[in-house]
Amino acid sequence: MSLLEGLILGVIQGLTEFLPVSSSGHLVIGQAVLGISVPGVVFEVALHVATLVSVLIVYRGRIGRLAGGAVRGDGFSWRYLGLLVLATVPAAVVGLLFGTQVEALFERPSTVGFALLVTGGLLWSTRAARRYRGVGQETGEEPREVAPTVAVALLMGFAQAFALVPGISRSGATVVAGLWAGVDVREAAAFSFLMAVPAIAGAAVLKLPDLVGAGSVPGGSGLVAGAIVAAVTGIGAIRIFVSMLRSGSFHRFGVYCWVVGAGFLLFLGLR
Repeated sequence: MSLLEGLILGVIQGLTEFLPVSSSGHLVIGQAVLGISVPGVVFEVALHVATLVSVLIVYRGRIGRLAGGAVRGDGFSWRYLGLLVLATVPAAVVGLLFGTQVEALFERPSTVGFALLVTGGLLWSTRAARRYRGVGQETGEEPREVAPTVAVALLMGFAQAFALVPGISRSGATVVAGLWAGVDVREAAAFSFLMAVPAIAGAAVLKLPDLVGAGSVPGGSGLVAGAIVAAVTGIGAIRIFVSMLRSGSFHRFGVYCWVVGAGFLLFLGLR
């Protein structure tokens, strides 16, 4: 892998992993349109770890408070951590029971086109969620950190499981679920991205057997550059995501998903 290839793949991974446009969907589209393929399991694991670092950096303050509170036996911290674990269960169960079927969806490019149209609809619906449920109204004060209810954590967890379908955005689906449940925009985003920590870490761990079988580490400078730029762009993507969510312009990502999804289906129909 060349340095330039590593940089390009790192930027794509860092942006699409956290912006609500589906990184898995963009991977399938890239492979179909440009003939690009992810160069081996080592690079895939490196990018997963890099994007995990992005979340840890952006939410280091909250993660530190939760970890410190857990050590002190603080009830709120243990409840919040327990809810994060609970929210991870639906996707883990679906992955274990239907992993083969989910992987098969990646072999059907048209699935991505239709799924992006669905993602666009979900994102566009946040206009109504904000308007009719009074979500995310600015008060000029930072909201107190609030743990979601068990029902909300499960709802966001099922949304994350739904996002195993390529083209369904994980961050988009989980935040939309939180907003419709009446969660404040900043809390919905925080819980969604903290949910990503066990999800991304788990995906990397599942690749370890393949990593061991891969032997030597390929890619050299391209791999290192890709991982670094993925972490940096991931931080930027999270901040853009939260900023647009707070400003009420989050739904505009839906237009992007509609355009890309429809364009990809047209491409598939004409080729």
